[in-house]
Amino acid sequence: MSLGVVALAAALGAGHLVAALVSVNASPYLAVGNEAIDLTPVELKDFAVRTFGTYDKLVLLLGMAVVMLLVAAAAGAASRRTPVPGLAVFAGFGLVGVVAVLRRPDLDVVAVLAPVASLVTGAAVFALLHRLGLRARHGVDGSRRAVLLAGAGVVAGAGVAAAGGQWLAGTRDAESSRSAVGPLVPARAAPPIPADADFAKLGTPTFLTPNRDFYRVDVALSVPQVRAEDWSLRLHGMVDREVRYRYSDIRDRPLVERTITMTCVSNEVGGPYVSTANFVGVDLGDLLREAGVRPGAEQLFSTSVDGWTSGTPVAAAMDPARGAMLAIGMNGEPLPVEHGFPARLVVPGLYGYVSATKWVTDLEVTTWRARQAYWLRRNWAERAPIKTQSRIDFPKGFATVPPGRVRVAGIAWAQHTGIARVEVRIDAGPWQDAMLSGEVNVDTWRMWWAELTVSPGPHQVSCRATDKAGYTQTGERAGTVPDGATGWHTISFTAG
Repeated sequence: MSLGVVALAAALGAGHLVAALVSVNASPYLAVGNEAIDLTPVELKDFAVRTFGTYDKLVLLLGMAVVMLLVAAAAGAASRRTPVPGLAVFAGFGLVGVVAVLRRPDLDVVAVLAPVASLVTGAAVFALLHRLGLRARHGVDGSRRAVLLAGAGVVAGAGVAAAGGQWLAGTRDAESSRSAVGPLVPARAAPPIPADADFAKLGTPTFLTPNRDFYRVDVALSVPQVRAEDWSLRLHGMVDREVRYRYSDIRDRPLVERTITMTCVSNEVGGPYVSTANFVGVDLGDLLREAGVRPGAEQLFSTSVDGWTSGTPVAAAMDPARGAMLAIGMNGEPLPVEHGFPARLVVPGLYGYVSATKWVTDLEVTTWRARQAYWLRRNWAERAPIKTQSRIDFPKGFATVPPGRVRVAGIAWAQHTGIARVEVRIDAGPWQDAMLSGEVNVDTWRMWWAELTVSPGPHQVSCRATDKAGYTQTGERAGTVPDGATGWHTISFTAG
């Protein structure tokens, strides 16, 4: 194995071990990955979400690993006579890690200890193996055996360090804290879901999305691990008094349960990033009114524990009719860790990037000019109401079905407005009304189905929705940037 690759393993193992003591995200590998995400152009990031879905971060990490392995191997090959090229490469790796850590808004200065440990360990191991390698090439007795033993020892040590770091990080994981929360009983429960709220037997999703299937789109390379007993929420800025809440402060308030459909702005026409759950928490507007929002406030600037930021219109956050929440529960249990435990924001009717901060720890009441959130700095829209959309779930694209009567089924959504009508058409023919499911509330999706007569051969079927404001979704295709996709979802299938 290349001495550069062995030294790289040692460097990453040491960095991961030290990061477990200061902050998991201080691991140089993760810090550089997070910085790469922040520096990635919006179009490329959007492409990654569309192409790889929830595996986009895994693809990034694997790509980084391949690049680092190749560079480390090249450094070893270039250092046959002198260790200088390899030492320069590891110094470069370490400095990149230090810069990445210092740039992270969620990390303190002490976090640089992790990339420094990587730099020192990588350089020291490289120098040691290089010296042993030179002795072996010069025929010194026992040197080749010493190189092999040292390399094996370094690899084993790197594995132990990485495993130790993972174990230490695991001792502070949030899952045990989440399990200890126990049941969350709302003082105001959501109305029961009626039996006709979905057409799951006809091909639609179930009305409530199981937590394991609820879509997840965020920029976190590692899921933040925040214990309920360590969590707090600071509410400050343009308010009469600054307030800080602990988890018990929220848990002990009268809880409300609301059924809400959430949608990601990265959801393309017909895409999967839309889900529905019963959320349990407290009214966000109540918290803001208790703090006393001052005149001129425009934006609720929220920050996650990993430094991600979002900007929500204050008017939407405080509107009692909208029902914005600080949520701590989801579908009858505490929030799953990957969905924001201990607490997250849920503001119905707005795309997630301006309404759904997970692992939220700071709320600043401010103006649009004073603070720019993560996606606003990347030229996404300031205000992002969810667009009226519909999707075909059955049949699947490119399926083969018997000719004759064909069932088509799907979903439609127009959060905070409500769906009034869904139409389908076959092969650019006339639009036909679909049967709608019972409506749960205007903040949730609505299921539909229709039967169409098709002859043998290839066909296309499209759908469109009309909301309760009278707007019929446009057939004009637009991408997700800057404020959500538009167009009719169309699939191809074959009858035969």
